[in-house]
Amino acid sequence: MPIFSSDVLNPGVKKREVFGWAMYDFANSGYTTVVITAVFAAYFAGAVTQGAPWGPLAWTAALSASYAIVMLTMPSLGAWADLRGAKKRLLALFTVGCVVSTAALAFARPGDVALAMVLIIISNTFYSYGESLTGAFLPELARPEGMGKVSGWGWGFGYVGGMLVLGICLAYVLSAQAREEAAAEFVPVTMVITAAMYGLAALVTFTLLRERARPQVAIPGQGKGLAAALRQLHQTWREARRYRDFIWLLACTVAYQGGVAVAITLAAIYAEQVIGFAPQETMVLIFVLNIAAAAGAFGCGYLQDRIGHKRALALTLLGWVVTCVIAALAQTKGQFWWAAAIAGLCMGSSQSAGRAMVGLFAPERQLAEFFGLWTVATRLASIIGPLSYGLITWMTGGNQRVAIASTTVLFALGLLALLPINVRRGRDAALNA
Repeated sequence: MPIFSSDVLNPGVKKREVFGWAMYDFANSGYTTVVITAVFAAYFAGAVTQGAPWGPLAWTAALSASYAIVMLTMPSLGAWADLRGAKKRLLALFTVGCVVSTAALAFARPGDVALAMVLIIISNTFYSYGESLTGAFLPELARPEGMGKVSGWGWGFGYVGGMLVLGICLAYVLSAQAREEAAAEFVPVTMVITAAMYGLAALVTFTLLRERARPQVAIPGQGKGLAAALRQLHQTWREARRYRDFIWLLACTVAYQGGVAVAITLAAIYAEQVIGFAPQETMVLIFVLNIAAAAGAFGCGYLQDRIGHKRALALTLLGWVVTCVIAALAQTKGQFWWAAAIAGLCMGSSQSAGRAMVGLFAPERQLAEFFGLWTVATRLASIIGPLSYGLITWMTGGNQRVAIASTTVLFALGLLALLPINVRRGRDAALNA
């Protein structure tokens, strides 16, 4: 059960429902940990592309394509979910899509570059949709003064899920290597394990989490379909000045989440190709990184409710700058371990703080829409960060140290965009919508 008082929850919300909501973070974290960060990323760059110098760029291009799809579609899907009161139904559809396409990654063998890229685009698109919609439930569950705690508990529990799935995969990989199997034999099995764990854990969410939103009354002649959703989205953009703190938060998110995306999508590649980690060492590294991330998310949830969301987020961005500097200068595995530990703490805390701030700034009747706009920002960041990393690596003849050092610029820009945000004013705008 969640480690916080029921006083931080909205009236009628039970702790078991928060547990069910957090189980979706638990479910989908296995996908990012195993597929995007630890296993398939390195397998794609080393085996699927057969070690070609354009491997990291192809990987980031596939992810960027999925993020572009999400950017173009998620706000409208969110507005539609608000109008229909259908967040839970859409979440179920997106979950099935991600589970099936993740399992299908088992068919991607060395040389199957096109197949692997298509499946990554599909699975990551559905994953992103699900992440956005599950965040939209947060303001329905937690009071404003407890949103940091609940968000942090969800992120922390999510990293536990990522560690569990990665641990199971690591045990299988080690046993397969003991049998002298090649990566092309054991990596596909880890994709099936990840998909199965995602689906099973998500069943808890759909059993315990309620859909509190109700279909909104339609304006005569406008209906509740896609056209109505697009009109609602257009209206929100016309009123953007009312939500200037939310707009600044989106700008801040684009900057710092670009750097976070570099850590998530390229940590395994950097560890193996630059520092010299073996595949099993990389999996252990990511496992420990998830432990640190869980601690960071959980601890920051309480910290941000105590010192303020803005200040807590600023501290984590400073930590990210330190991480990039250490990673760029690291010459030994031991030195890189320090960077990974700090990155884990900052990863969990920065993501938790960002989601809680969106929950504060989102009007009650437009939760899925505003979280959809936040998803646009995070996915734009996920294009800018990894793609710039890939391009810098390519332009410098494969020098990934220069690429990781340049990532400090993204976190610095995030700090600058954070300065104009007034949390109280942003909350008032949401309440007065």
